[in-house]
Parts: sequence; C-alpha cells; structure tokens
Amino acid sequence: MDFRNLEESIGYYFKDEAILKKALTHTSYAYENKIESNEKLEFLGDSILEYISSKYIYNNYPKLKEGEMTKVRAAVVCENSLYKVAMKHNFSDFLYLGKSQKPKNKEVRPAILADSVEAVIAAIYFDAGLDEAERFIIDNLKGEIKAASAHVGMKDYKTVLQEKLQVHGAVDIKYNIIKEVGPDHDKDFVAEVLCNNKALAQGTGKNKKSAEMDAAKKALSVIKKK
Repeated sequence: MDFRNLEESIGYYFKDEAILKKALTHTSYAYENKIESNEKLEFLGDSILEYISSKYIYNNYPKLKEGEMTKVRAAVVCENSLYKVAMKHNFSDFLYLGKSQKPKNKEVRPAILADSVEAVIAAIYFDAGLDEAERFIIDNLKGEIKAASAHVGMKDYKTVLQEKLQVHGAVDIKYNIIKEVGPDHDKDFVAEVLCNNKALAQGTGKNKKSAEMDAAKKALSVIKKK
C-alpha cells in the first residue's frame, strides 16, 4: 500500500514504513495473515497521548485546577476525539482489516479508527522520537483541548436552569439537538431547550453536551430579563 497521501496529510514521512503498516494493522487482519497487529503500539500510544496532553494542558491552561485538568484530558483522550482525527486524515483508506471487519458500504467502526490513531502516535515515536509525536498530537487535538477547557470551569447551567424553572413546582424540561453543521471531524451542534414544550433558547457547541449547556445559559439570560 502507498502511504504517501496519509503521510502528507499528517505532516510526517516515515523512515521505516514497516512500523506505519503495523500501526494500521487491525487484529482481524493480523490473525488471518499470522502477523503482528497494532495492539501493542496502541497500548504505548495511549500512554504517550495521556502524557503529552497532560503536559500541554498544564503549560497552557494554568488557571485550571487539578480536577478540571483531569476532566479536560478525559474529554480529549477519548474515542470520539481520536475518531475525528482519523476521519480528518482518512485513516480508513489505509487500514489493514480482516474479512470480518471490512465494511460493506459502511464506515469503519469508530473504535477501530480511534485505536489506530493511538498506534500511529507510537509509530511516530519509534520512528522519530517524542518531539515529533508531540507535534502530531498537539496539531490535531489542541482545538479539542481548547473547546473542553472553555466549559470545564463553568457552572452547571442546566442544573441552575432546572432549579429556576422548578421553583414553583415540577415542569418538563427537554433538550433537543436540532442541527449538526460541518464535517464529522469538526462538527458544530445546535441545541434547543424547552420547558413544557415551549422553546426557551438555542445554544451551540463542539459537542452535544456543550451545546445543551450553552442553550441553558442563554435561557437563564432570557429568564432574568423578564
């Protein structure tokens, strides 16, 4: 397989393409062909990702408390964030998958794509060292870190809104995602909050939770003005 398009996309050209191939070899393909899979690289890549993201959060977000830093890292070092990275660079076009995992007019499972990103991180580390692995991680995840940090310290506006609306008794509060804008790796979500089926406000965010939180925040502003 020719990896040049992938290497161009991620901004790194491997000296040893064998390790890149291993990083993209799913267990299903490895079993069928009696070769080593990317599982061990994935294990190491996960640790490198945790370390680099922790260091970046520590150095760039000094106002965050320890618990808040942990929450930001958890929001970034997760399947959804890594799946976005894989989609951004079209990892699915380069994966070695066994017959059981080859999609039939469907996308490759998000978990497989997310795991392959961790394996590629380890492959870059072995091929070029920690600095290059760090560059790849930060280039691809600093936006997710910024988005997560923007909401981690805020009040739970959904809880505050619920308390305000229920001060005179129980009401029915619902949140709906009414729109998704942009490609899979960089989506914006629009949420609407309703009270007893009456729309109160809309909010936006890089994930469903933050969009709902923004909708609750704006609803509180509307209530205060009344």
